[in-house]
Amino acid sequence: MHPPHHLRQAFDKYGWGGRGGRMHNGFMFTALACAVALGQSPLIEKQVPTRAAAWAIADSRPIAPHPKEVHLRNVRQLTFGGQNAEAYWNLDGSKIVYQTRQPEWPDEQIIVMNADGSEKTLTSTGFGRTTCGYFTPDMRYVYFSSTHEKNPGAQKPLDFSKGYVWMVNPQFSLYRRELASGKVERVLDLKEYVAETTIDPQGRFMVFTSAFEGDLQIYRAKLDGSGQTRLTNEVGYDGGPFVDWSGSRVVYRRAPIQSPEHEREYLALLKEHLVRPGLLELWIMDSDGKNKRPITNLGSASFAPFLHPDGKRVIFSSNFGDRRGREFELWMIGVDGTGLERITYAPEFDGFPMFSRDGKKVVWASNRNGSVPGETNIFVADWVD
Repeated sequence: MHPPHHLRQAFDKYGWGGRGGRMHNGFMFTALACAVALGQSPLIEKQVPTRAAAWAIADSRPIAPHPKEVHLRNVRQLTFGGQNAEAYWNLDGSKIVYQTRQPEWPDEQIIVMNADGSEKTLTSTGFGRTTCGYFTPDMRYVYFSSTHEKNPGAQKPLDFSKGYVWMVNPQFSLYRRELASGKVERVLDLKEYVAETTIDPQGRFMVFTSAFEGDLQIYRAKLDGSGQTRLTNEVGYDGGPFVDWSGSRVVYRRAPIQSPEHEREYLALLKEHLVRPGLLELWIMDSDGKNKRPITNLGSASFAPFLHPDGKRVIFSSNFGDRRGREFELWMIGVDGTGLERITYAPEFDGFPMFSRDGKKVVWASNRNGSVPGETNIFVADWVD
């Protein structure tokens, strides 16, 4: 099944190489050898100053919500220009980490900014392709997946001779940067795709997606990468796991296998580090992998779920209700699968929502108010029940 343009845009930008891939082919730093080792990267110091660019100087700007967006108040745009998504809060709501594509770098990088959009600072190495930034609760580290040791340039373009596919990039390893010292160290190198990491708010564990056992599954481990435990076991893609603010449950997305032929095709493509996108439904489980059950049965592309701090509702992105499959909006649903409600109404794409720990604010990515068609930026709003 080939998804429509905006599904391709959403997931090629932010999906199998992130929680949600890129339709743009970045430029290559062909003259560079990968000199990055464990510890501080010598490449970091050679980057263009990250705060000199116009996109890094602008802080925020008020934006009027759509009249039907009754749950959103005091909407502000935090990024301007380029492609920006996967924005996630720290524990106290003072900082946001996000993923951006800008001309200074060969591919997407991880940026940390204040919650008002100020002090945007490069946090990844500036080399390779990175994805899925996330804070530790003590704010000592930002975790992210990156290819910079194995490939300091852009991810190679995909070959679509097999139809429309996504890359499950085996060059991704999991890293963390110590914010005080700037030291970058590798946490996990599984010789296969490892990404989509989120962290328990108490700092006891992390969850991530990997294909190192021959299937795309969700795993749990300590923050140093030890004690790996597989949480999902059915054949087919399970990924995009988010630990809730209580640390007790994980919400995630599943691409269900629909037939024996579908399973054979899925496994054959995965051996080539490829996946053919299809429908996605939302699931929930305890943080130890027990009590798995579906939340949605929408027959759509639903992804990026996050539990409201009350533990009763999930906010997510989906193209549900759009027969063309092009309109992605934020939706809310009860954990029991009832009470589906549309949250956003802006044209094209809204996705990657996350509530602050107190439930008073929501951050998300949207195509609204772009300076050019298809531009994606980060927005924050007060949440109104």
